[in-house]
Amino acid sequence: MEHNTIVAAILGLLEGLTEFIPVSSTGHLLLAGHFLGFDSPGRAFEVLIQAGAILAILGVYATRLWQIFSTAGSDPRSRRFILAVLVAFLPAVIIGVMAHGIIKNILFETPMLVAVMLIIGGFILLWVDRMDITPRYHAAEDIPVGTAFKIGLIQCLAMIPGVSRSGSTITGALLLGADKRAAAEFSFFLSMPTMLGAFCYDLYKNKDILDAAALGNIVVGFIGAFISAVIVVRWLLNYVSAHGYAFFAWWRIIVGSVALLALLAGW
Repeated sequence: MEHNTIVAAILGLLEGLTEFIPVSSTGHLLLAGHFLGFDSPGRAFEVLIQAGAILAILGVYATRLWQIFSTAGSDPRSRRFILAVLVAFLPAVIIGVMAHGIIKNILFETPMLVAVMLIIGGFILLWVDRMDITPRYHAAEDIPVGTAFKIGLIQCLAMIPGVSRSGSTITGALLLGADKRAAAEFSFFLSMPTMLGAFCYDLYKNKDILDAAALGNIVVGFIGAFISAVIVVRWLLNYVSAHGYAFFAWWRIIVGSVALLALLAGW
C-alpha cells in the first residue's frame, strides 16, 4: 500500500506535467505504472486523477471563462466560441461511450502500443511543426464551428493511448489554420468538457470496484496533478509561441524509444 501511495504521488505529478503538452499524459502514466508495478483497479486511476488537471485549467482560465459566458448574451463571438467547443467535444462523447470497453480493457493494457504511438506521434508533430502554414486564426475564439468539429474528430484519435489528446487537437488545429498559440489555447478549452466527461463516465463505470485504498491513491494523484498542471499551463503558451512544438516531438520519440527497447528486453 505504501509503495502504491508513493507511486500515485509520482504519477499525479507526471499527469499534471504532461496533460496539456502534446506528449500523451495517459501514455506516460500507463508506461510509468507498468514499469513501477502500480496497481490500478479498472485503470480508473489514470482517468480520474485528470480531475486535478481540470481544476488547474479552470483556475488559471477562470477570468477568461467568466468573460466568455457573461458576454454570451450580447457578443456573437462568445456564443460562437462556446458552440465551437461543444461541437468539437461531441465526437469524443459518442466514440468514447461506444468504445469504452475496448479502450480500457485492450488498448490501456498494451504498453507496446503506447510506446509505438508515442514514437509515431512524435514524428508527425515534428513534421507539422516544421510545415510552412500561413495561419488564419490567431485566437482560439476565432476558430469557426465547422473547423472546431474537424478538430474534435481528430481528437478522437487520442482514444488510442500514446496518441495524446492535446497532441491530436493541437496538430489538427495547426493543420486547419490556427497559429501555435491559438492551437494550444483551443486545446485547453476543449480539454475542459472532454476530461470532465471522461472523469464522470469512468467514475460511473468503476464505482463498484474502487475501494478505500484505490480512492486514497486517486486523491494523492489528484493533488499532484493539480499542482504540476498549474505550473505547466501558465508556462506553455509563451513557450510554444516562441519555440513551437519540436521539443515535445523529440520528447515523445525519446521516451517511446526507451520504453519500446525496455519492453522488448522483457521489462
